[in-house]
Parts: sequence; C-alpha cells; structure tokens
Amino acid sequence: MSEIGSEFHWDPAALLDPERGGLPGWLPGRRELFATGCGALSELLRLLAPAGRLHVPSYFCMGVAEYLSRQVSIAWYRHLPDSGGVRWETLRPRPGDVVLTQNLFGREDGAPWAGWITGHPGVTVIEDHSHDPFSDWSRDSAAHYAVASLRKTLPLPDGGLLWSPRGLELPRPVAGGSRGADLKLAAMLLKAAWRDGQPVPKDQFRTLQQQGERQLLGSAASAHAVTAAVLPLLDISAVRQASARNATQLGAALDSRTKLGVGGFRLQLLCPSASSRDGLLAHLARHGIYAPVHWRQDRNGFWSGDAEAADLADRVLTLPADHRCSPGDLQRMVETIEGFARMDLSGVL
Repeated sequence: MSEIGSEFHWDPAALLDPERGGLPGWLPGRRELFATGCGALSELLRLLAPAGRLHVPSYFCMGVAEYLSRQVSIAWYRHLPDSGGVRWETLRPRPGDVVLTQNLFGREDGAPWAGWITGHPGVTVIEDHSHDPFSDWSRDSAAHYAVASLRKTLPLPDGGLLWSPRGLELPRPVAGGSRGADLKLAAMLLKAAWRDGQPVPKDQFRTLQQQGERQLLGSAASAHAVTAAVLPLLDISAVRQASARNATQLGAALDSRTKLGVGGFRLQLLCPSASSRDGLLAHLARHGIYAPVHWRQDRNGFWSGDAEAADLADRVLTLPADHRCSPGDLQRMVETIEGFARMDLSGVL
C-alpha cells in the first residue's frame, strides 16, 4: 500500500526542464531565505523592535505564536476558516503595533487587506503566505513585509522566505546552519529510495524527519544549501496546478461531506466533533493516508482565547491532495472516508 501525504520525499520530477529557464516573476527579487518561517518572523520582529503588540489571527499555528510571544506581547483578532474572513471589529491595533495576517488555506482575497493597510499608516503589517507561497495575493502584496514557510507545501528540507513588497530593510539569517535541515534532507532521500522499493526501513526516515522538525523549530539560520539551490528550479506552476486540480477533484467527489472549501494546496473537512475528527485521522492513518491538523489549541495551555477558533481547530482536518497524488490516490481517499462513514464511528461525517 502506497503512502499518501506525510513528509515530502526528494523528487527530481518537481524541477523544471532546463530549456524552460528559471522562475521569472515567481520569486521576489530582493529576499532573504531563512531555515524556517518562524525564525524569519522572529528576526524581523527584532529588527522592527515594535513599541506595541503583535496582533495574531485566532485560528493560527499556536506553536509559532507561542514562540513569538517570548519577545513581543501577543493580541488576538478573530479570523476563522469559515469563509467569513477577518472580523475587522476585533482587530484594534494602536500606532506602533504590528499585525500578522495570513492567506488561510490559500483561499483568501488580499484586496480587503490592501484597503485596511492604506487606512492604518501607523501599523506595520506582515503577511503569512505559507499555505500558498506564490499566489496572486503574495505576488501583488501591498504589505510592509511578507513571509512564507516553504517545506510544508514544496519538496524542500526547510525554508522560510522573507521579503518586503515595499522594498524595506530585511534582517539577515543568523550565522551558522541548521542540523535539522540536514536530518530532513537525509529523510527525504531515504524516503525516495523506500518509495522506489529499496530495503529502507520506514522507521529510519520517520525518525530522521521527526528529529529534524524538532531541531528546526524556530531556527533563524540560513536555509540549507540544497533549499537555496533547488528553490529557483522548482516547477512552481506545475506544482500549484496539479495541487489545485487534485483538491478540486477530491472536493467534488466528497460533495456530500462537510467541507470548509478548496484552496491552495489542500482540502479541509469539518467533522461534527473532536472525537469524530480524531477517529477519522486514525482511520486514515491505518490506511496509509496522513492528514495534517491545522492547528490544535490547548485550552489549558497557550491558546488564542477564542472558543470558536479552538472549536474549529478541534474539528478540522486537511486532506493531502497535493501534487504527489495520482487519480488512484484520490479515489483511495474517497473510498477510505466513505468506508469510515459507513462504520458509523462516533457519528463522523
């Protein structure tokens, strides 16, 4: 049984044909490439030294927000994955504050933010484009700064892309490399061999992946040399088109199920409860389908304080309909989800 989702393997097929040239227009001309998006944000905040607070969406990666809270006071505003967009009345920055916004699941329209930025000249805005690093919004941004974590959507061992659409000063990565990226690259190479049928124990590359992720957390070092060399050669257009096509086809096949929507590189399902979501996650994993969760919020620990955001975080899972999926993979995901629904476990779906 082939694996669907999970960490990327090393994939030369994702590179451009040399005759097609590089990626003009995709990558910002002036940019910095960090090991992680979190590290890039941390160094940017050190450069800005904001006098006020950092405003963060209430539906966001709690690990990143908690890491940044060590150096700046966090305030939350409501932005949920329900197609309602930002609840502007909850975003109340003062001059000198910094606002972090996101293209959540790659489905957002940047036009409202462009107008908001114009109306709040005393507030610095950083856009997070991790769910679709090369969308129209990211390429036409009006923000002061923009960042994208790359390794979750592209076959790279690490990478946090930072740029300023306005041409403002950028921080540099800190000296030294990140061993976490070395571990992730080793895992990618071993996983590629495993997929080709070589006698590589799966536990070996999974351990390397997990160790690499732990060591990468918050790294503000330079991106790995492989990431820096491969990024300009990736066939971004083909990756995005294949991912969007797969997500659309999977969404159509699951039309009777509750979906949050199709966008970016993935498809999100909304389950009736936390137990039903976790039951479906486990069922998918037993069938070799690894669906990520965006993002758990621990109400007894660091969380947004937004009960509605936390409730959605309990019930959402993301189906990995990215560029790696074949038509057979999509059909297998549909059949596995439908089979679980027929089992009537926890009243899921």
